[in-house]
Amino acid sequence: MIIWIGLAGVLGALVRYSLGKVVSGKLGTAFPWATWVINISGSIILGMLYGGHQAGSLPDAMWVVWGTGFCGAYTTFSTFGYETLTLMGQQRQARAVIYVVSSVVVGILGCLAGVWLTA
Repeated sequence: MIIWIGLAGVLGALVRYSLGKVVSGKLGTAFPWATWVINISGSIILGMLYGGHQAGSLPDAMWVVWGTGFCGAYTTFSTFGYETLTLMGQQRQARAVIYVVSSVVVGILGCLAGVWLTA
């Protein structure tokens, strides 16, 4: 199973990189939109996986492979922290607060929406 988790992780990292480039190209980098979009969509995906697993329609192995492998590599807490500190270092405290609060609140709502979508 560890190989499948690793392969799903490779896929998650590739999708994250590709989507990050697209989002940054379209929305710019004054606000960390790429990481925000990736983390929110990852929360929705993880919520859907969790909901499917809880409903019994997603086997344990698939939950572990996609939840740990793909979502673990796709979402990025370290970049979130780095970008928050960067905004603060640029004296953009309001943006940093908006980034942190919206990431947490919308991320949790996204996860709940994912669970709801699979119910």
